[in-house]
Amino acid sequence: MPRRPPTAPAAGRSARRTATVLVAALLTLLGLTAAAPAQADVRPALAPNFKAPFPCGQQWTYSHHSAEVRRALDFIRSDGGTTGGTPQVASAAGTATRHSQPSGAGNYIVIDHGGGWKTYYFHLASFSVANGQSVAQGQQIGITGSTGNSSGAHIHYEQLYNGVGQDIRINGSALAYPGSYGQYHLRSDNCGNTNFSTWGSGVRVRADAYLSSPVVTTLSGPTSVFVECQKQGDVVNAEGYTNDWWSRLRDQRGFVSNIYIDHPDAKLPGVPLC
Repeated sequence: MPRRPPTAPAAGRSARRTATVLVAALLTLLGLTAAAPAQADVRPALAPNFKAPFPCGQQWTYSHHSAEVRRALDFIRSDGGTTGGTPQVASAAGTATRHSQPSGAGNYIVIDHGGGWKTYYFHLASFSVANGQSVAQGQQIGITGSTGNSSGAHIHYEQLYNGVGQDIRINGSALAYPGSYGQYHLRSDNCGNTNFSTWGSGVRVRADAYLSSPVVTTLSGPTSVFVECQKQGDVVNAEGYTNDWWSRLRDQRGFVSNIYIDHPDAKLPGVPLC
């Protein structure tokens, strides 16, 4: 019958441990490390910097219901605006595909952002992009509605990684999952490329898009500005131009007539509605 090998003397085991420690220290001094067993990286790939799925400058409140799929959040407006009819915009750049499920999601858009990441936008009243179209972050993709299995206009929004719903993060921060609206609110900075310059001197920035609104500041000369959104207001006649479109300036916290935005179009391209 085979005999079990004798157990190594304690002195021998101690010597081997000492040698192992010395080898490890030498590798460290040489800037080398011992090879470790390969392990699968189960962490999700780096996500895009997702932004709110509604236009720049708007504020919406959100909630989660137990019946919702894949960690979805539902959004409705909380800034006095109407939810139904408001544009929905892409959270990040990607390729948009159109879908319809009358008994469930209604008209909806899926945007493939690459790297396994997708976003979903349910219950659209209508589509604003073609099937398979490439879209930019902040670009309008549809109109908020209540198609499919929905009790009222809202944005049903999801973020998926490799087909699995993820906790929704906007600007890198995780959102809460409240059981009712009104507890948490989110203001959108999904503004796309909306940097412009003003021209002229003594340009008044007003609290709203009306000539009777209080002046919040005055631009002494040409100024680089970030336009959050635009809307129609009072008709302004100045410098030989007539225009009723106004831009909300993020940093000046007020509105200026588009006449004083250095762009040839009366309504600025790529700028969402307020």
